Amino acid sequence: MKKVLDAWAMLAWLQDEKPASDKVRTFLDLAESGEVELMINLINLGEVYYRIIRLKGEEMAKAFWRDFRGMPIQLLGVTRSLTLIAAGFKGRYPIAYADAFAAATAEVERCPLVTGDPELRVLEGVIEIEWLRRSDLPNSRMRR
Repeated sequence: MKKVLDAWAMLAWLQDEKPASDKVRTFLDLAESGEVELMINLINLGEVYYRIIRLKGEEMAKAFWRDFRGMPIQLLGVTRSLTLIAAGFKGRYPIAYADAFAAATAEVERCPLVTGDPELRVLEGVIEIEWLRRSDLPNSRMRR
């Protein structure tokens, strides 16, 4: 079983935003044991990186980038065909360009996109989405 994580899912986990963070933690545990194959593309990982810089500073972002190498998440590159699919999503739907790459990755990998980003509701029925519930209370803690 495969799943694509978007930046929203990774940031929810990093900021311990329950209940979404608990679900992402479960997927990470399943990936560690080989029961699930988790993926994220380079564009979306870059989005996580810049958001950490804005939230917690560059040193925390660099630490995350180093720590990511030990995580059970496959980092996927960005190809011409993925870029064309993402650009098609962006052209047809009112979503952010980075979100279009997450959606394109899920389509290419033929698996669900794990997200809680409400902007992606416009893609329901277009790609498979596994929704994470967001907390009602903001939480600014960041894992390290």
